[in-house]
Amino acid sequence: MAAFHLEMKVNGEQVAVDIDPGLRLLDVLRDVLHLTGTKEGCGEGECGACSVILDGELVDSCLVLAPQAQGKEVVTIEGIAAEGKLHPLQEAFIEAGAVQCGFCTPGMILAAKVLLDHNPNPNRQEIARAISGNLCRCTGYAKIIKAVEIAASKLKIEVGAANV
Repeated sequence: MAAFHLEMKVNGEQVAVDIDPGLRLLDVLRDVLHLTGTKEGCGEGECGACSVILDGELVDSCLVLAPQAQGKEVVTIEGIAAEGKLHPLQEAFIEAGAVQCGFCTPGMILAAKVLLDHNPNPNRQEIARAISGNLCRCTGYAKIIKAVEIAASKLKIEVGAANV
C-alpha cells in the first residue's frame, strides 16, 4: 500500500508525515507524533478516552481515519496548556479532585473545552450532556461536573480581566 502524505495542524504546529492510509488518527497521534495523552480505551468510539478536537468539534480519534484529518486542525490534551501554564480546565480538575486514575481525564477535559468554547456559562445538565460520551470508572461524575463549573468561573474572570 502506498504511503499517504498527511498534512495537518496539531496543537498549533504544522505537521507533515508519510503514513499508512489505513491508520487511525489515534494511531498517528500516539505512535507517529508521540502525543500519548490521547488514550485508546475501547477502539469503538464508546468510551471517549481517545477524544480530540478536530476543527473545533469533539471526535473519537479511534473512529477517524488519519487521511480524514488532511488539512485540518487537531487539538489534543497536550495542546491546551499555554506557555507552560495549565489551562483553567486542567487547574479546575486538580482543584476539584476530579482526577483519579487519569485515563479518562484528557477526553473529559477536551469535551469540557468544546462545551465552554461554545457556551461559557453552562448549567449542570449541559455539562453532563457535554461529557456524556466520556466514560469514567473511578470518580462518578460529580467532581468532574464541579471542575467544569470551576473552570467556567475561572474563564469568565480571565475574559473580564482581558477586557479591562
